[in-house]
Amino acid sequence: MAAPQVKSSSELTMAVLGCGTMGISILSGILSSLSSIAQDPSPPPTNPPALPRHFIATVRSQSSVAKVESALSPLVKPSVSTLRVLQSTSNVSAVAEADIILLGCKPYMVSGLLSASGMKDALTVKHTEGHARSQKIIISICAGVTVPDLERVLREDVRLSADDLPIVVRAMPNTASKIRESMTVINTVDPPLPDSTTELLTWIFERIGEVVYLPPNLMDACTSLCASGTAFFALMMEAAADGGVAMGLPRAEATRMAAQTMRGAAGLVLEGEHPAILREKVSTPGGCTIGGLLVLEEGGVRAAVARAVREATVVASLLGGGGAKNVNGTRH
Repeated sequence: MAAPQVKSSSELTMAVLGCGTMGISILSGILSSLSSIAQDPSPPPTNPPALPRHFIATVRSQSSVAKVESALSPLVKPSVSTLRVLQSTSNVSAVAEADIILLGCKPYMVSGLLSASGMKDALTVKHTEGHARSQKIIISICAGVTVPDLERVLREDVRLSADDLPIVVRAMPNTASKIRESMTVINTVDPPLPDSTTELLTWIFERIGEVVYLPPNLMDACTSLCASGTAFFALMMEAAADGGVAMGLPRAEATRMAAQTMRGAAGLVLEGEHPAILREKVSTPGGCTIGGLLVLEEGGVRAAVARAVREATVVASLLGGGGAKNVNGTRH
């Protein structure tokens, strides 16, 4: 294993434990931004004073090592950032070196990962000559795993003050991170996170899209709407394309038209147009749009989509404890 990098006070090390598709997307956004900052002699004053510039990604197999290196190595600029990809047997050493730890593993794996031999010592603030190192930050993007869940594991068999333990954060990005169009929701906590931590978290997740902060009781609903929602909207897009194909459109063109139309509608809403007003503007009296909308209403599409979000919220709340098996979708 390579020796730890020598870094300045303005450089942080970030470890991604379980660097799958989402971890690759997040690191890709950060590495690309760092390259842009290096090329701009006057970077935005909104950047945090210390940014992650050294990265350690851990994965379960040697084939995954090659996959992560292939995806991210072209984005690493030697004068700006460094990257090491290791197998998960190196999780503890990666955490010991890191300032920021992103948990990208499956939800059911979190407890075992944080309980591994030596992990709690690696996560704990070390005191040297009367001076404490800054607290590490753990960011979990594991669906259904709450901040109390994480803190409970960290405190097991360990008598430490809150200042010795890492700062624990829960975030929920979505699969559009790959194209930097994610909607990431970050869990607020009480007492609030330090301003410097909030600034850093916002910077990290803005590399892959938009960021909002919401309280913990809403995180499962956020998982449903933002993460599962991608699949819900994909289904509606596919259905719209199917309708076009049924009326004679070529499949490729119908899919492209449906996708671009959905993107356009989303863009208008993000620019401030209310969905109901947008719908009314397109619905001329006696026209084709109102006729189609009434078919959707008669088919209960509005209620079915809302219920899908509710159902996914319930399932999301069970994921952290491994209790979401064989959900039959009959909740009301």
